Amino acid sequence: MSVTGRIHSIETCGTVDGPGIRFVIFMQGCPLRCKYCHNPDTWKLGDGQEKTVDELISEIKKYKSYMKFSGGGVTVTGGEPLLQGKFIKELFKRCKEEGIHTAVDTSGYLFNDTTKEVLDYTDLVLLDIKCYDSKRYKHITGVELEPTLKFMDYLGKLNKPVWIRYVLVPGLSDNEDYVKNLSIYLSKFSNIEKIEILPFHKMGEFKWKELGYDYELSDTKEPTKEDVIKAMSIIKEHNMNVVTS
Repeated sequence: MSVTGRIHSIETCGTVDGPGIRFVIFMQGCPLRCKYCHNPDTWKLGDGQEKTVDELISEIKKYKSYMKFSGGGVTVTGGEPLLQGKFIKELFKRCKEEGIHTAVDTSGYLFNDTTKEVLDYTDLVLLDIKCYDSKRYKHITGVELEPTLKFMDYLGKLNKPVWIRYVLVPGLSDNEDYVKNLSIYLSKFSNIEKIEILPFHKMGEFKWKELGYDYELSDTKEPTKEDVIKAMSIIKEHNMNVVTS
């Protein structure tokens, strides 16, 4: 029987979660509770819709021509997709049989044997590192930083292509030392293709209110263009390729 997973939603022609045109699958469930999360409706694993690998592959194959033309593929995000690692492994295994590029957008928090098996069929990792300061990381996410760093170290040993994502939040993650220390840590890896600075936004605030959650960042302003440029310049000082959305 085809393996099943809990799916929040699907974007058939995404362009921001990896190279080219992507079939983006938003998985249900996440162990993190990031203060700026714009998808809090993905947190509960039991929510969403159950789908089989066969059902998804059938849909994905309809877009193969777009993927091939654009250099795109399939991206799983969330939520935290590696919470359903066995499902992702089977999905990616089938994608590789179809010659489809695979990417996983993850916090790296769930680093275990199943995660390693998923990586066997993963072409690109989009790794979200919320902060390099361990105390601030836990304040932002509610979990420890160490598993993510172990995950990154493992990716380095595999020489697996990585895009780092860093959300720049005024008063939360924009401290210059945070950005500098993260840059120093990342500069030792040769498998990081680029670092993406993602300016904080509040487009998901309404979801928090609908779900009855307390959104602590209602009064937090979005970073200015100058704030983003400053963070990018710090990263560039350590010879890292950096872009912004």
